[in-house]
Amino acid sequence: MKVLVAHNLYRSDSPSGENLAVETEIGLLRAAGVEVVTHVRSSDEIDGFTARQKALLPLRPFRSGEDVRAVEGLIDASRPDVLHLHNPNPLISMSVVDAAKRRGVPVVMSVHNARHTCIRGSFFRDGHPCHDCQGRAPWPGVVHGCYRGSRAQSAAAAGALVAHRGSYRRIDRFLAVSDSVRRELLASGFPAERLTVKPNALPDPGPSSPPTTRDVVFVGRMTEEKGVRLLLDAWQHLPDGAQGTLTLAGSGPLETAAREVAARRSDLVVAGQLDATGVDAVIRRAAAVVIPSVWAEPFGLVALEAYSRSRPVISTGAGGLADFLGPDRSWQVAPEPAAWADALAGLDVAEAARKGAAAREHYATAYSPDAVITQLTDVYAELAGRAALPGAHRGAS
Repeated sequence: MKVLVAHNLYRSDSPSGENLAVETEIGLLRAAGVEVVTHVRSSDEIDGFTARQKALLPLRPFRSGEDVRAVEGLIDASRPDVLHLHNPNPLISMSVVDAAKRRGVPVVMSVHNARHTCIRGSFFRDGHPCHDCQGRAPWPGVVHGCYRGSRAQSAAAAGALVAHRGSYRRIDRFLAVSDSVRRELLASGFPAERLTVKPNALPDPGPSSPPTTRDVVFVGRMTEEKGVRLLLDAWQHLPDGAQGTLTLAGSGPLETAAREVAARRSDLVVAGQLDATGVDAVIRRAAAVVIPSVWAEPFGLVALEAYSRSRPVISTGAGGLADFLGPDRSWQVAPEPAAWADALAGLDVAEAARKGAAAREHYATAYSPDAVITQLTDVYAELAGRAALPGAHRGAS
């Protein structure tokens, strides 16, 4: 089996779980014997654009002739069974869907966020959930300036989304990363028969020894929607040193605020952005991983990282996080500072060890690479077989 994967990487100065998920999935597919051809662009390329290229950038999401030609060339040269599209914008554009369909190649699209409807991609703005654009054209997002805080850029993003409604209708299968994302797609008018829940996969890092401290760790972007301010407020409800240590691993707009709190406390460590080895180490040292998100998380890759390492999660249960939660392997806490302070203060090491063992079992049963990649290749095979029926024109110009 051969698959062409197309993905526009998010900027490296804004670390993305989606980038990690795509990279991991490509590696797992190859390990499973699938031949993977890639068309990958990076938003970092924009820094090196000429003045003319930057001026034309708002038009790229409508149609990128450069990327259409590149994808057509890869299809003609490698004759893939399926095109698997992840993030198309801002450089690749949804126009590659039409390029694949003209050549009789079925298209699968992974849905990692809400950009199918919400130009911000999160159904979250100004510190609260927002569904103003759900089930309708995304023009409220222009009024709110949801894309990069700019009404002009928001107008371009909204226009491209509307212009490519036909491209979305031509996609053979949408792979929602969680039941929560599937529900959002249904609410936005996507047909149920073309929706499949296919979670992200994570290579097995091996279980951890039971925890010996009451330390907790946050791993992710340090932003409002990730609940960093909620977590900082809750932590400051606790006496310094009474709980253990809270480690914040990541970067983002609230990193400065976190460092200001850390300057006043001995039990808060702001570790900054860590590589994979560093993330592995801080999770294994902790008794639990905290995910205080106040927006509807599409999936919650950090929860999977915690479970795979035998660590339970303390979470708000927002969005796709609820798909992971169970009283035997996590705690669900209301998104209020006092409630989080109580949960953190009541963390018991022995109970964390028990929940961590159940979390590890849940990962091994439902989210192991074998299980997830088998599900994905089954979708590929189904669609490739369908495309091979009379009427398909694989490789035609």
